Amino acid sequence: MINLFKKEKKKPKDIKEVLEQLEALEEKHQDLSQELADFKKESRQDLKKVGIIRFNPFGEVGGDQSFSIALLDSDNNGFVITSHYAREANRIYAKPVQKGKSSYALSEEEKSAIKEAINS
Repeated sequence: MINLFKKEKKKPKDIKEVLEQLEALEEKHQDLSQELADFKKESRQDLKKVGIIRFNPFGEVGGDQSFSIALLDSDNNGFVITSHYAREANRIYAKPVQKGKSSYALSEEEKSAIKEAINS
């Protein structure tokens, strides 16, 4: 059977061809190293840390239907979302987070969600 997709590797005939293959490999290695460095730099801003806290803001009534969730990047920047659930209404709040802190007042649940995300 003929394989049309796989190239047969040519073995070098002399030292000149060996050096050419080595140079080509070095170029490929440099390109891959640069691509990896770029990828690492770009991925620092990806949201990769998550912390979630479920709670009941009303004490004895209902269950843990409310939550705070923090989504952060490698530098602990991102946001925290809090949902307060009640029978009559559901309120949702979003607050920005910079270096693990927010310029807005945070509830204890939001602080816990951010702490959990940082430690994840």
